[in-house]
Amino acid sequence: MQQYQQAKKMCGDALLFFRMGDFYELFFDDAKTAAKAVGLTLTSRDKGTNPIAMAGFPHHQLDGYLGKLIKLGFRVAICDQVEDPKKAKGLVKREVTRVVSPGTLTDDGLLDPKENNFLAAVVSCRVGRNQDPVAGLAWAELSTGRFFAMNVDTRRLADEVTRIAPVELLVSDDSEALAEPFRDQTMVTFRPSWSMAIDTAGENLAKHFGTSGVEGFGFDAAVDSPAIRAAGGIIDYLREAQKTSLEHIEALVPYRGGHALEIDQATRRSLELTRTMRDGGRDGSLLSVIDRTVTAMGSRLFGDWLNSPLTDPAQINDRLDAVQELFTNHALSDDLRSMLREVYDLQRLLTRVTTGRASPRDLGFIGQTLRSLPPIKARSAGVRSRLLAEHEAELDVCPDLRQRLESALAETLPLASRDGGIIRSGFNPRLDELRDMAKGGKEWIARYQAEQMETSGIPSLKVGHNKVFGFYIEVTNAHKDKVPPHFIRKQTLKNAERYITPELKEYEEKVLSAEEQAFDLEYDLFLELRELVQVSAGRMRRTADVLAQLDVLCALAELARQRGYCRPHVSDGAELEINDGRHPVLDIIEPQGTFVPNDTSCGGKGGTFSLITGPNMAGKSTYIRQVALITLMAQMGSFVPAKSVRLGVADRIFARVGASDELARGQSTFMVEMTETARILNTASSRSLVILDEIGRGTSTYDGVSLAWAIVEHIHDHIGCRTLFATHYHELTDLADRLDGVCNLNVEVKEWEDRVVFLHKIVPGAADKSYGIHVAQLAGVPKSVNERAKEVLARLESDHADVEMRDKLAHTPKPENERMFQLSLFEPDHPLLDEIRELEINELSPLDALRRIQQWQANLAEEALQTKPR
Repeated sequence: MQQYQQAKKMCGDALLFFRMGDFYELFFDDAKTAAKAVGLTLTSRDKGTNPIAMAGFPHHQLDGYLGKLIKLGFRVAICDQVEDPKKAKGLVKREVTRVVSPGTLTDDGLLDPKENNFLAAVVSCRVGRNQDPVAGLAWAELSTGRFFAMNVDTRRLADEVTRIAPVELLVSDDSEALAEPFRDQTMVTFRPSWSMAIDTAGENLAKHFGTSGVEGFGFDAAVDSPAIRAAGGIIDYLREAQKTSLEHIEALVPYRGGHALEIDQATRRSLELTRTMRDGGRDGSLLSVIDRTVTAMGSRLFGDWLNSPLTDPAQINDRLDAVQELFTNHALSDDLRSMLREVYDLQRLLTRVTTGRASPRDLGFIGQTLRSLPPIKARSAGVRSRLLAEHEAELDVCPDLRQRLESALAETLPLASRDGGIIRSGFNPRLDELRDMAKGGKEWIARYQAEQMETSGIPSLKVGHNKVFGFYIEVTNAHKDKVPPHFIRKQTLKNAERYITPELKEYEEKVLSAEEQAFDLEYDLFLELRELVQVSAGRMRRTADVLAQLDVLCALAELARQRGYCRPHVSDGAELEINDGRHPVLDIIEPQGTFVPNDTSCGGKGGTFSLITGPNMAGKSTYIRQVALITLMAQMGSFVPAKSVRLGVADRIFARVGASDELARGQSTFMVEMTETARILNTASSRSLVILDEIGRGTSTYDGVSLAWAIVEHIHDHIGCRTLFATHYHELTDLADRLDGVCNLNVEVKEWEDRVVFLHKIVPGAADKSYGIHVAQLAGVPKSVNERAKEVLARLESDHADVEMRDKLAHTPKPENERMFQLSLFEPDHPLLDEIRELEINELSPLDALRRIQQWQANLAEEALQTKPR
């Protein structure tokens, strides 16, 4: 228990799994917590006046319980026996070998093969002459060795964290405010502030990479200090948690903004790129329906490409050229996909090798993957597109390592490295000799048996072996009188007696010793093979990256072929022309041929701003979403669901679609809507793509339509970006007559026998009805309610309220020279204004000022009562 207490002090708030023989045990509060969380049986140790709570499980169930506790948000420290109990003198030596948290997982059984598993760190500091606050953001995937860092504007920090989607976020304990927005998204772990101080972080990075600094990776120590601090914090945490080699983290890659399409948090949620809004799951998202990869490495990279589309037309077209070649050469794509199915997750396998946790089966999987490489390289020869040709050239088949693994490893491999059966026969003569002796040495047994038969004159004498009694000589009762005196009786059977001889006993000891020696030698040979793989790990990681990219490109070609996608024409222009575009998710999940395609023209001669009106359920939201998704897919390098597409790359995509609130943070649905809209208005550029749905619906009609009107004018006049604006405010359609860049579109419907049929077709022009009562009828609203609604609607329409409002809005002048103006609080000749002008502020005491304000307030209230209409 002293040993346990010492280990517990080292692991802080983590639950401690303490290895005792064939079990892992938890004690004290850890036992109570784990028993309640995962259903372990709670017992006690030292039953008496001070019993110690205890819970445990067999050691082979480690991954199962570890996975359950990690999913529940716990950190777990594992204290293992670090010496052979057979050779230990006294207490077996134990040490904490690793601390496991969501961001430090490396075991296949605990990881989703299709998902990245990033550990991130954030820090905020002031840099530059103006000492502006800048956030440092770093993220690493321990299971693959990828490591990135960047400086980011604090206003965009949430967007970047959402893009990365870390499973664990490190925050300095003096920066708790940074963690607040992310507590609902991920596990937050607070770290000592010194671990992210610039000096400590720089030293940790330099020590890890064996360099004098990080400038060689493309960082400027003065400018990028926030990023360096965050990255150093990650290395410090991993070194503390893993207690093993981190050599597989070979570089820190600077992530620079501008190379990828910027997508904010709200837009990712609205477009459901990787998670649905309904339940936050992967199923039903864009990623889930278009991912056709056949390897785990490819699936993770596919998600990366979707989360970070490109903005450079040349890079996009390089990808499209590769997809085009694979799309056209169906046989090449099919052959590569078939070969890639034989490839294992080389990235994560290599990490387990580097960290010393690779099993014999892991080495076997690496060997099988290396065996698949020559056919892939041969089949890729002669490709024409630049990207595919580069991948073929970079594919290192590692022939020397492949040959070594194939000649050394057995066909069927055990999971544990101490169980034997790892090395194939014929690889090591000494091992073969020990194995033969450990199995009893058939030749020696046959010879010894023949000798004993001859000297004793007993023709039926047999030499046998079992696990209970070891080696023995068996003589039937019929020949019992011929047994030599040096035979020592060991066991009596019904019809025979068993004996042992000094010579046979000596041989038995040699056999048992040979078995132990064989296991030890085999383990040493396994370690040599693992070391050999580790030496070649850098080469194989580059090969793994190539395999992942080949998988993604083949998957995109397969998707295009299956769904009839077209290659988009991508350029530096400002056009967005889509012919017969389809929503990539609905087009797949709805019955074949039921989705209605639509055209889009935005950014060309027809204007940059499309106002879409029409009833609910008619497809406005689907239409504007599909335009954003087609743009995003094109910029990731994918063919798209349309007959033809011409696209000028966007620098940002903004989507304000659907209603949501943040009640826990004191924000209503309308407040969230306005906050997200404000962000669009303040950060969108002329190169952006903006889709807006029902802006202004969360407040009164006059407030809402006024805001929507002003927002349209601002985007048109001051930003000039491609925008699709779906709305029920028919008043806004008059803007098409006032603003050159605005055009009206509507969703076509047909009325028939007091019913409405939604055609889901976008056509030019403005809608004149919303058909809300018809939609309510379809939704099952009681007939009496619908009938009453029709009466009220008829009364309102007869009063021409809508016509009057539209007429007033249409004639609302814009401020001269587009200057901003402030509405007056009072009429120009209000007596209160004169009183304020004449007031001697310097002669007023604070109390007098409060009294004056109180009096003004009372006067205004009385005035309002007198002027109120009766």
